[in-house]
Amino acid sequence: MGLCAASFAAVTSCSKQSFEDWYRNPSKVEQTSVEKQFTGVIYGFKELIIPTYRNLFVTLRPTVNRYIQTTGWINETNQLTVGAAATDDRWTQYYKGLTQFKELENIYNQQLTEAEKVEKRIFILTSKVLYYDQTQQMVDLFGDIPWSDAGKLNSNKGDYSKSYAKYDTSTDIYKTMINDLKLISDELNAIKLPDNIVRSFKDQDIINNGDLVLWRKYCNALRLRILTRVSASSDFSAQAAAEIKAIVQNQATYPLPLTNSENAQIDIFDATTKISSDGIKDAFEAEGWYANLAGKKMIDEMNTKADPRLPFIFEPGANAKGKFIGLDQSLGGADQNDLAREGTIAIYNRSTYSRSKNFPGILVTATEVNLLLAEYFQKNGDNTAAKQAFETAVKESINLYVSIRGRSNDNTVAAAPTPTNSQITTYLTNLNWDGAANKLNLIATQKWIHLNLVQAIEAWSEIRRFDYPQFSVPVADSDRDKTIPVKFTLPSAERVYNAENYNAAKAQDNQNTKLFWDIK
Repeated sequence: MGLCAASFAAVTSCSKQSFEDWYRNPSKVEQTSVEKQFTGVIYGFKELIIPTYRNLFVTLRPTVNRYIQTTGWINETNQLTVGAAATDDRWTQYYKGLTQFKELENIYNQQLTEAEKVEKRIFILTSKVLYYDQTQQMVDLFGDIPWSDAGKLNSNKGDYSKSYAKYDTSTDIYKTMINDLKLISDELNAIKLPDNIVRSFKDQDIINNGDLVLWRKYCNALRLRILTRVSASSDFSAQAAAEIKAIVQNQATYPLPLTNSENAQIDIFDATTKISSDGIKDAFEAEGWYANLAGKKMIDEMNTKADPRLPFIFEPGANAKGKFIGLDQSLGGADQNDLAREGTIAIYNRSTYSRSKNFPGILVTATEVNLLLAEYFQKNGDNTAAKQAFETAVKESINLYVSIRGRSNDNTVAAAPTPTNSQITTYLTNLNWDGAANKLNLIATQKWIHLNLVQAIEAWSEIRRFDYPQFSVPVADSDRDKTIPVKFTLPSAERVYNAENYNAAKAQDNQNTKLFWDIK
């Protein structure tokens, strides 16, 4: 998987609004260019960025969303065993994007003159930021993966014998990303784009519309995320501490996205194209699957604290008389089925999520960054700065969900009134930063609520790192696995088709083997 490189046709440039008009199926064309291949990288990863049926229903529904109870579900046998369909699909989708990126590198290195490389350097730098973002998620799911040698069938001139990729360790991949993102950040600070590249970069960039400042902020946000993720690991703690400090204390050089206008995301302009979130409806509302049920733990947390996001993220069950009630996972499957059929359990708001054709593909938000800053300040003894970052994060999250509902083209569920300043202040008071015995738990809880289904992998990774919130899932004596997994297992195809390399890495192929950064 992921060995065969694909490419884009040399066609005229595009914008977000007209992407589908200009880009044909990348597996069916033979010519490409650096500019088109740059957009090909984004297109290759789109299934993991934009809410899509396969990622939401096949991969996340039976795995991550259960492990961290962002949804409720009907309990079943062997529900804590990582399924093959979920892992295979995630694996395939990632290597589609990886192959596109490796082909971009191949074109850049083999087909351009030195002058052209300088001129078009921006396409390599920014595509690498996205590539590392998706790679971090992949490593956090699987651990060791084929990486540095993967996706090179085309550059190996079709020689399959040279193209079976070895596994890189998760530690080595993180080390490469950390070091390279620092270099990319510094290079983005100094880069000057020729006028013709300014135009083509803006046309091809469907994430930040060619805005270099936003790419710098995305890059540094990713650095902050990755460095924080490994900050407790002995292999990275010193480097992480130094680099995080440099980012936080030097915003002129290393700017971060601190408001929603600076979020890195793919906006949806035309639901009739391949750049569409239209698949959410089938993923959430497939008859009989109850894939959009709210979990009791999250609903109770939001109800208790009077969270203003509640009616934007969820809607009451049809027969719940306006009350938000989450599904209790401690109940037996038959009782849960009855509750689901009765329509008393809250569901994810259909007009915000499943019936909106304009739900964006979110990569990094201001809320995530401000919560990372709150954690940094708290750990370094600056409670005032930590509180300010925490409260900014909460406000930006509220504003984001109001905005996402506002861009929806659906009104199945009437839009709730915009939260007032009084409601937001009440919520912050109820969160009680000053009186909290463990402020890191407050941060972890806000990440869980904010990221929910939108950035589920990031939510799971942070919950594993914080070991909070904590969850319990009922198991039967006959269940194969009785504890919540801490990673995915590798696809069976790797054992069959990449056997020699798989065998060298199979010792870590266990859903109970923690990642190197998961040390609690």
